[in-house]
Amino acid sequence: MKNSYACIGLFNPKSPENVGSVMRAAGCYGVNSVFYTGKRYDHAKPFYTDTQRIYETLPLIGVKELEDIIPLGCVPVAIELIAGAKPLTSYKHPARAFYIFGPEDGTLKKEITDFCEDIVYIPTEGCMNLAATVNVVLYDRLAKGDHFSHHQDSLKNKKNQPNNLP
Repeated sequence: MKNSYACIGLFNPKSPENVGSVMRAAGCYGVNSVFYTGKRYDHAKPFYTDTQRIYETLPLIGVKELEDIIPLGCVPVAIELIAGAKPLTSYKHPARAFYIFGPEDGTLKKEITDFCEDIVYIPTEGCMNLAATVNVVLYDRLAKGDHFSHHQDSLKNKKNQPNNLP
């Protein structure tokens, strides 16, 4: 899908470990940019868990409000465990999505879920941590979609190359 585009919004992320892990997932799944709000992350910016140094090539941008930076043509999708949310197992991802995640130790404000076109939850027994939630949502997008990852072309090219094993 040529119009495929995905970005992530983090509402007041708790720690640099959370953000670093999200950046790593974003790099793995071909996310275009990551935005965050709040002050907690600004006080402790080292990327302890971004071992691939994705922050050097993928924009990580601090903003005042996530609603103000929704990329043109993107569908804002809140990932939140609340009444009325759609289960991820049956959710059809939009080609151009802006996924918004709450902090690991809290929830998204109603003002955020109100502007989102969809609210999706992962049907688990309890809450997952932020990085795990981002990985599951992005993997689900990739698994259900066609060319929702920039890695698709490189994977196809690898399939056509001879195996170099002895």
